[in-house]
Amino acid sequence: MRSHAIVLFLAFAFACGSQPASNEHSAHTANSAADHNMMAHANAANSNSGNANASSGHTMDSSPGAASAPYELQFLDSMAVHHQDAIRMSELAETRALHPEIKEMAANIIDVQERENAKMSEWRDRWFAEKGKAVNMDFPGMRDSMGRMDMKKLESLKGNDFDLEFLRQMIAHHEGAVKMAKDAQKIDSHAEIKELADNIIAAQTDEIRQMREWLAEWSRQ
Repeated sequence: MRSHAIVLFLAFAFACGSQPASNEHSAHTANSAADHNMMAHANAANSNSGNANASSGHTMDSSPGAASAPYELQFLDSMAVHHQDAIRMSELAETRALHPEIKEMAANIIDVQERENAKMSEWRDRWFAEKGKAVNMDFPGMRDSMGRMDMKKLESLKGNDFDLEFLRQMIAHHEGAVKMAKDAQKIDSHAEIKELADNIIAAQTDEIRQMREWLAEWSRQ
């Protein structure tokens, strides 16, 4: 009898002692599942945010500390980004435009602005090799002209509708570049930048004039 009682006591003690461990394991499992779900939602939100930024092309944010960077560096980095957006629009026009005049102008924009970007990259490496990015969206002419660009809208259009929208957007974009270049002319800077600013003003002012003529003519079609 005494042995039987001892066995029963030990069995009861073991059962009572094991219960908290079981509850602890269940709680840990539940917390792990909750943490996993939270991480999944966070990852999904981050992914969706990234996709939204990717579809818009750029976030319209300045580089950290850009406004305090040397003026010439701000001009080079900002104009390079500005050129790249014009190149993107022009590449689409080469395959989407109805009028051959648009395709010819688009090809010229790509050629000229890719060469200008190569020059600006070379100057940047020579003058500001140790400096961080200085894209300044508040540089005169930058934000307004970049904000008028809408690649999604362009991609949704065809034929004459595409051409008219391309002209509207590129005119505004060119006007921004001319404003940026005129601002650069006021500053005591390298002769290379002065010459580039002169070329941008001359070429893009002429293209603006031509695009306005096409816009007026083709709007009547």
